[in-house]
Amino acid sequence: MSLTNVAYNAAFTWGNAQVRSLESQMRQPLFNEHPVEMGLKGDGAAAVKALSLEATYRAQFLAAFPGDASALSMDHIIKAIAALESARRGMDLFYSARVGCAQCHSGLNFSGPVVYEGHESDTALFANTGLYDFDGRGAYPPTDRGLIEVTHRAADMGKFRIPTLRNVALTSPYMHDGSLSDLDQVLDHYVRGGHKNPGQDPRVRPFGLSAAERADLLAFLGSLTDREFIENPEFSAQNDR
Repeated sequence: MSLTNVAYNAAFTWGNAQVRSLESQMRQPLFNEHPVEMGLKGDGAAAVKALSLEATYRAQFLAAFPGDASALSMDHIIKAIAALESARRGMDLFYSARVGCAQCHSGLNFSGPVVYEGHESDTALFANTGLYDFDGRGAYPPTDRGLIEVTHRAADMGKFRIPTLRNVALTSPYMHDGSLSDLDQVLDHYVRGGHKNPGQDPRVRPFGLSAAERADLLAFLGSLTDREFIENPEFSAQNDR
């Protein structure tokens, strides 16, 4: 069965209209007896036990389901797999020509060109995302006009550096001036194609996004969170004392 555009499905599997989510669909290959697929028995206790023997899995499930005494359970295993599938669909959208996020947010840092050995001369990527159009001719706020303040080139009005998307789910508010409070507002901005600023980057143009696709895209952006980095005590303020 093809998985193309699977997020649009009103029901999953071949013969059951009641299977309406990835989580409920997943139970069939895990527990099916006719035919046998993954071959789990009963409530899947054997699989839970096997995963529980690995310290890495125990720690990851505790982090994903904090405060839950049964963090590593079959229900949570299924939720984790569904979250991965959602993030993978979101990644496909992110890199798709239709949505086009990766046209600007590219590379290992999701910020365009990066400097490293042999590429020290690469230049940063600046773009006008159509965040403002004060006068119908492309003007940005007088005190916040972007790259034009340095270059004095009219074409650089409203151009700001493309930021990294690493840990983006944790870094609200958004845009260069913090004018959008959450990622839903950011998606709204790009879905409508900015403010149709005549000087905005041509890669910023309207596109359709269903509710399921929006959820998948947000899941992918959330997956760029590096908990090991942000919770590292070596980087805490206490180490500055």
